[in-house]
Amino acid sequence: MSSGIVGTIARLWRFPVKSMTGEQIEQSQLSGRGLLGDRAYALFDNATGKVVSAKSVRLFPNILSCRAAYVEPPQPGRDLPPVRIKFADGTSTTSDSGSIDRVLSEYFRRDISLTRSAPENFTIDQYHPDIEGLDPEGRRDVVVDQKLGSAYFAEAGIPSPVPAGAFFDLFPVSVLTTSTLERLNEIKPTSRFEDRRFRMNLIVGANEAGFVENAWVGRELAIGNDVKLMVAISDPRCVMTTLPQDDLPGDSDILRTLVQNNRLQVADSGQFPCAGVYAVVTAGGTIRVGDQAVVN
Repeated sequence: MSSGIVGTIARLWRFPVKSMTGEQIEQSQLSGRGLLGDRAYALFDNATGKVVSAKSVRLFPNILSCRAAYVEPPQPGRDLPPVRIKFADGTSTTSDSGSIDRVLSEYFRRDISLTRSAPENFTIDQYHPDIEGLDPEGRRDVVVDQKLGSAYFAEAGIPSPVPAGAFFDLFPVSVLTTSTLERLNEIKPTSRFEDRRFRMNLIVGANEAGFVENAWVGRELAIGNDVKLMVAISDPRCVMTTLPQDDLPGDSDILRTLVQNNRLQVADSGQFPCAGVYAVVTAGGTIRVGDQAVVN
């Protein structure tokens, strides 16, 4: 593709607590650590010694039904405000409550702590569903120990794009286009391909049709007046995209459709079903809904 305007920022999403439903926002400060306050917290399973993730499916089938939002917008240069966590049963608690760990443990029926920093050996339980072509190593219907964040890159022996202690899976910013969602809904109209399934930070209202962000890998994405991103890799998708949340039903065809229509080589790791891209921030600033997006 040629350089130029590719669209505008249609929606922005921030996820204060990893694997919980997040909040749609109108603007945010963006830095090398991603959107301000994104994935600032996670749950820690004291029994397994692993970070809690919806990817584990069996241990935490209801974590996506929990909704996390800051009680007030985070401000640059200040401590993050408390996060309010609303549970599916209508109850809620806040991150600054003295009973937060007890409330979480009772809700999930496990020994849980809310934490602000990922352990050095950041590991989750990841379920690989029984879908042909999903995993380049051929793993199906199995749970594996999966390192994430800086621990993933340390094990691979390469520099990490995320700082130690951060809860990002691989990169600090994720981007998806409306054209990819529209194309997937055209291919499989009986499924619902929506923002919520993919948990991306930036949704770009694209000017072109199709999986346009596939061609952005290795290029610069400039947003508004100040922000610049370097698009690193296509975003490999996992079981989380298939899970029910709010009014979205569970749907394994979400992944099957990606396997059949957008299976891409991701760095040196093999071919994965992808939707969207991961990026690092090369110039920070304020990002707003409506900002113009340009690929250079």
